[in-house]
Amino acid sequence: MRKVIFLFLLLLYSYLSWAIESWAIEKQKSIREFDVLPENTAATNAINLQKAIDWSTQHGASLFVEPSDEPYPMEGGIILKKNVSLIGVHGPTARGTVNPSKKQPVGSVFKITDEKNVLITVETATQIKGIQFWYPEQTIKDPKVIIPYPATIQTSKTSSTHGVYLSSLTFYGEYLAMDFNADRENISELMLIEDWYGYPLSGEFIRINYCYDIPRLLHCHVNPAIQRFIGGQYSSAVVDAVIAKKSFAFSINNTDNAQLMDVFTFGTYGGIFLGGDSYGQLTNFNFDCVAVGIHMKDNNTFNRNWQIAQGSIISNSGEPVENLHPIIIEGEGHTSLSNVEAFSGGNAAHTTVPENNSWDFMEVRGDNKLTVTFFGSRMRNYVSDEPITVKNKNAIIQAVACVDKNENLYNRKINGK
Repeated sequence: MRKVIFLFLLLLYSYLSWAIESWAIEKQKSIREFDVLPENTAATNAINLQKAIDWSTQHGASLFVEPSDEPYPMEGGIILKKNVSLIGVHGPTARGTVNPSKKQPVGSVFKITDEKNVLITVETATQIKGIQFWYPEQTIKDPKVIIPYPATIQTSKTSSTHGVYLSSLTFYGEYLAMDFNADRENISELMLIEDWYGYPLSGEFIRINYCYDIPRLLHCHVNPAIQRFIGGQYSSAVVDAVIAKKSFAFSINNTDNAQLMDVFTFGTYGGIFLGGDSYGQLTNFNFDCVAVGIHMKDNNTFNRNWQIAQGSIISNSGEPVENLHPIIIEGEGHTSLSNVEAFSGGNAAHTTVPENNSWDFMEVRGDNKLTVTFFGSRMRNYVSDEPITVKNKNAIIQAVACVDKNENLYNRKINGK
């Protein structure tokens, strides 16, 4: 009897496993089933992809961006409606996948030339994963002909957006990768962005505003060599033009307890801007060849505080040397830094200041009382006599177990100027 029961249960398990797998396959459909094809026009593919999404939203289904030797031309204006996943085959493809016979990416690739419309607007409970976004008409060499494309991905501007997963995405030639600037009436929550690679020619890679309930931004890499194997690395003239826009690769505003980990940028004016109505943790970062690594504002002393740890900043471009500050802090509230180092030097990928130095390690601005503590920071290659420039008479600052530009231990308490 026990053997009979065991065999029955085994058969039942096998049947249920087959049924679940069959159901899962049925619920993931190739976009080709909806006539989204590499040989179509961008307008036709956009219409057909929207039809696929309209079907999928009723079923909670995923759409498979079937890999191809030719990219899928795609016009903008697509709405990724609730419950839909758009899935490709890739992890982040830094440097680019390459067709063996010509310089263009292969696999799950959208080819974008639309200069008027955001490519994809996401709604609640959506997912985009494993896709490459390629702008083939974007310049590599000439900054005078940079095309200011709309954002590749944006949050809904007409409804609140909750629970979006954006993973393993690579961008080639984008101007702004992600616009999650919402407003008070249509907020976003529970955003998870991870493993993104690109180089935005606006200098803005990801911007977030009015995103509550812990947005997470993990493992994102901005670098002008992202499409090196496809079209080549961006010229130093283009990188200089991007830096001249004075924008930040990452911008966080009006967020609660943001979690930012392993973020990197090279060749943008700023690394990250942390707005006055944001707070959270920033860890394991590198902001290379920037004017300002971190610019932080705090608007109150209760919970508008940031904890910043394990990072490196190279401030050497985009401004005269007296305006190069690896870290700028202003407003009020508290900032805690641990094991954050800054240095400077030359780099052939763009134009650096003749001095190959920053002005200082940190500048503290404003009129309100604010507090800053930092521990274990190495500070070097700065011009000023002191690593901290204090322009706030009400600032209270303490540095412990740090190292200055002369490689001497630096321990200091500062009460105002």
